Amino acid sequence: MQNTLLETDNFPEIYRILVINTGSTSTKIAVFDGETEVTCCTINHSVDELMKYETMMDQFELRKKMILDVLHSKQIDLSTINAVVGRGGFLKPMEGGTYKVNNKMLTDLRWGLRGEHASNLGGILADNIAQELNVLAYTVDPVVVDEMEEIARISGMPEIKRRSIFHALNQRAVARRAAKELGKKYEEMNLIVVHLGGGISIGVHREGRVIDVSNAFDGEGPFSPERSGGVPVGKLIELCFSGKLTMEEMHKKIVGKGGLMAYLGTYDGREVRRRIAEGDTYAELIYKAMAYQIAKEIAAYAPVLYGKIDVICITGGLAHDELLVGWIKEKIAFLGEVKVYPGEDEVRSLAEGVLRVLRGEEDVKEYC
Repeated sequence: MQNTLLETDNFPEIYRILVINTGSTSTKIAVFDGETEVTCCTINHSVDELMKYETMMDQFELRKKMILDVLHSKQIDLSTINAVVGRGGFLKPMEGGTYKVNNKMLTDLRWGLRGEHASNLGGILADNIAQELNVLAYTVDPVVVDEMEEIARISGMPEIKRRSIFHALNQRAVARRAAKELGKKYEEMNLIVVHLGGGISIGVHREGRVIDVSNAFDGEGPFSPERSGGVPVGKLIELCFSGKLTMEEMHKKIVGKGGLMAYLGTYDGREVRRRIAEGDTYAELIYKAMAYQIAKEIAAYAPVLYGKIDVICITGGLAHDELLVGWIKEKIAFLGEVKVYPGEDEVRSLAEGVLRVLRGEEDVKEYC
């Protein structure tokens, strides 16, 4: 099948990119002509539908068929696709950037090298479809991006190293956007980027590398809508050995049922705002405490950059909440300029990563 570049009046060559973003109960797909979104659609998968499959990998044929069916219904001519990109999975630690999907990556995704996760299907689906179209498949800035300096890995306990797991795709995309708005290159800037979602991650970006992060997945940093964040370790140990909770239940208290969920029974910021508006002073206290902890964590990373911060970026779903963001900004404004980028446009970020490679603005990386 022959793939050709699209012709436009403004640019002689426009790359058409198919984006696949696999979630636990959904598959989001999009087609971009350069930076222009042609179509975007979320395919929802019911629990009953997915229960038929023992493993995530077993869902491959189902998800592929639904992707192709949607593209057909949208009248997307597959022969015009120049590249396919899938969401990055739980691979081994790697530098940030855009990677070509290769056999080593496919093997690690299929075997679940660092755990089974829906994102592992992204690269596999992208590669399979790309092969049929005779084009290349890519992945961009997976959650396992690890550029931490060695000093940042020291935890205080030799048996435990700090790990880099964070919202790498959105953080780096937002950092590049901020740099562009300021007329600079991402690789020339120092930024602190805060992702406010179900989990909250804070990354220190120095000249194009994320040299330290608060790893919300491991219980670091501020508490979030569904995660406990860092808690007093002594009391945590007592709870672990109290006999009241299993190991699985303890993990859930840290990731899944911690934070706002534990205090208020909801992880929905809009619900918390509604309660506050109705005069719920306890809900206000907890929400404000989350903002307080976020601000403290941002300030704690300022010394990593010797206080030389070009800009602080706040992004993620909760960045839509002006009350929460306002509380944070009040406490960190003294550190420098703060820019807010609500939401997380993962499909666009994936497409932009591939575009940089296809246009020769960035070298493609090899997973090994």
